[in-house]
Amino acid sequence: MSDWNRLCLAACSLFLLFPALLRAQDKMPVKFGKVTPEDFKVTAGPLDTAADVVVVADYGESSFDGNSQGWFSTNLKRSRRLRILKRTGFDAATIRIPLLVDGKSTEKIWGLKAATYTLEDGKVVETKLDSKSVFIDRYSKELEIEKFTFPNLKEGAILEYSYTENSPFLHLQSWEFQGPYPCLWSEYVAEIPDFFKYVTLSQGYLPFKVNSSDTRTVTFRITFPGGAEANDHQALDDEVVSHRWVMTNVPALKEEPFTTTVDNYVSKIEFQLSGYMFPNSPYHDLMGSWPKICENLMLDEDFGADLNRNNSWMDDDMKAATRGAVDNLEKAQKIFAFVRDNFSCTGHGYKYMSDPLKTVFKSRKGNEADINNVLTAMLIHAGLNAKPVILSTRDHGFVHALYPLLSRYNYVISEVTIDGKRYCLDASDPWIGFGKLPVDCYNGDGRIVDKDEPVVVPLSADSLVEGKVTMAIVTNDDKGGLDAQIQSMPGVHEASELRQEINEHGQPAFLKKIQSGYGSEVSVTDLELDSLKQPDMPLKIGYDVHFTADSSSDIYYFNPMLTEAYKQNPFKAANRSYPVEMPCASDETYTLIMDVPKGYVVDELPKSARVKYNDSEGFFEYLIQSDGTHIQFRSRLKLAKANFAPEDYSTLRDFFGYVVNKQSEQIVFKKKK
Repeated sequence: MSDWNRLCLAACSLFLLFPALLRAQDKMPVKFGKVTPEDFKVTAGPLDTAADVVVVADYGESSFDGNSQGWFSTNLKRSRRLRILKRTGFDAATIRIPLLVDGKSTEKIWGLKAATYTLEDGKVVETKLDSKSVFIDRYSKELEIEKFTFPNLKEGAILEYSYTENSPFLHLQSWEFQGPYPCLWSEYVAEIPDFFKYVTLSQGYLPFKVNSSDTRTVTFRITFPGGAEANDHQALDDEVVSHRWVMTNVPALKEEPFTTTVDNYVSKIEFQLSGYMFPNSPYHDLMGSWPKICENLMLDEDFGADLNRNNSWMDDDMKAATRGAVDNLEKAQKIFAFVRDNFSCTGHGYKYMSDPLKTVFKSRKGNEADINNVLTAMLIHAGLNAKPVILSTRDHGFVHALYPLLSRYNYVISEVTIDGKRYCLDASDPWIGFGKLPVDCYNGDGRIVDKDEPVVVPLSADSLVEGKVTMAIVTNDDKGGLDAQIQSMPGVHEASELRQEINEHGQPAFLKKIQSGYGSEVSVTDLELDSLKQPDMPLKIGYDVHFTADSSSDIYYFNPMLTEAYKQNPFKAANRSYPVEMPCASDETYTLIMDVPKGYVVDELPKSARVKYNDSEGFFEYLIQSDGTHIQFRSRLKLAKANFAPEDYSTLRDFFGYVVNKQSEQIVFKKKK
């Protein structure tokens, strides 16, 4: 054979082998149920050198079966292997499997196997889970938790478990590729018949190693119960699409400052059944549309059925609440104040009412859906254009505005339109004024519950600007010390938090908190709070500060920011893979006018500076000057938006690092010779 022929043959062989090599690279690196001494060498490696647990492999496969009830069931087969690297990772040995419950039907676990593997004298020792150690807790009427803890836990142990979860609800399981521990291999396969139409929701910032699909024909066998007659057995053929997703070397998802909820950014895939269609049958829409969902909500006795009824039983309270109102805006303001100031909120994060509207009205208490629906009903009863609005709070996660997924919403507010202007209201928070919402409500889009106009209500944190103004006047006293008068007006949401804090703990505790910020060498007195009990008015805070003189010191250091400086950079991590989500945009201005201390001269003054952040997205200015007798100083920090992309993280971190360093600089006074 010539050299050319040998080369061609080798090339052809390599070409034929290449797909097999690719498949081998995409193959799971472990064989479940078989643990060798070599497996105890597995660590998280450079992925996370400090990890106390590593997920070696996590595999799930969902499929559909015809069942004996004339319908379909879904099955999830899952196998998972972890290695405990440190004792601090023992919590990972407790496994919790959520199971949905609906009346008499429930999801069930079959064939659960779990074992702990340890290496003793070079040999693998297996300790199996006792079936008596598996428990089921009823978490709520819709949810059970099956849980167990691995036996014989030791550092370095390998934990492995597998099970099949059967669901009668066509519940196609979601899959999280990322979690609290680094994961070397995470794979999910979903085999979906063409009968069923699912919306696939994918999120996260990590790339797939494998994202593929193929199609084949499958025969499904279904049994229809015949009762007194014989059962009817049918076979249905359908195209099944097998989707396969794989991620490798997945870092642990860690909580960082200024994050609504890390659940928004965990790399995962979710499925929502939108409808189904069988041969020679019409399409059955299950997801619905926003008009239809809103219509159903307004007919629901636990949501909106009472809002547009006569409700004449509230007439007397309505007359008292709106007495003296000269126009519709003042009428709405008075109704809002009546509900906010007379009803107690028993809990937040509810989409449905806990009691009928009249019961809530008489008891003067309820969850935020109860209270805000009372507010909406009163506004409607007063002849105003008011409607309920559903939203998802920041800690609950984002909504998908394109899809009418009601489960994504967990909060209810009210909206009233007066003279073409819309006002969003939340009477469940006693410290928020008319037309304002708690920060937690600014999480993207809300939705007006109206079958004719179920429009989006924009609630972006970028649209919310929190301003704060602080003024300090520092003068010499007659004993060589310094006296300061501080006046501060915090923004709406800081004021709300302060009002709540002072209401719960009292003004002396608040004064003590201010005192602790200055230290024991300084005295804080004469606290004054203006409009403390009036949430619709700005809160004004005033107090006096006395700095004792130290005549023996030749050098006197003074930070012009007093207690208003950023003490540390809020962004400590070197890198970040998901966005920064501040609760609001901000604009903070601090001004100081001060006498040069008696007997001293200015020896060193910090340099003035102006720094822009991304041109128009923010700035920091630090302006200071002295005429030898007085010092004038102003610091202003403004961010024009609240949300920053991951690629902006480094510059944002550097920006705040500069702010912290600059605001820590001190004026140096030197005693006169």
